[in-house]
Amino acid sequence: MKIWKYFAVILIATFLLLSFSMSYSRTNAATLSNIVSGADSFIQNGQGDSKIDNEDIHNLSDSIYNILLIIGTIVAMIVGVVLGIQFITGSVEAKSKVKESLIPYVAGCVVIFGAFGIWKLVITILQGLN
Repeated sequence: MKIWKYFAVILIATFLLLSFSMSYSRTNAATLSNIVSGADSFIQNGQGDSKIDNEDIHNLSDSIYNILLIIGTIVAMIVGVVLGIQFITGSVEAKSKVKESLIPYVAGCVVIFGAFGIWKLVITILQGLN
């Protein structure tokens, strides 16, 4: 029974990731073709037509940040709800197991959301340098 829970979570995460990437690729298809054509001309001529645009890199970074933050938040919420339901409906032994599971859960949440905070802080500082 446990394997189906993991399978469902992986399936949902894959679906979300693919749907976000598909919508991103549709909106930036022209930009990606420009990047590829610029790379082809650089390889053929030894020089490029233009430099890397900071705006494109910033938009890509924001898109990746938002997708991963949404996935991390959804996974943290699902695990929190499951632990809460197990705590409410479980016996005394089950409640003690849930309490033991709370320490890694909280540590994981701190690591995930701390990493996103550091990522956003670094991007903000690097933008201030330009």
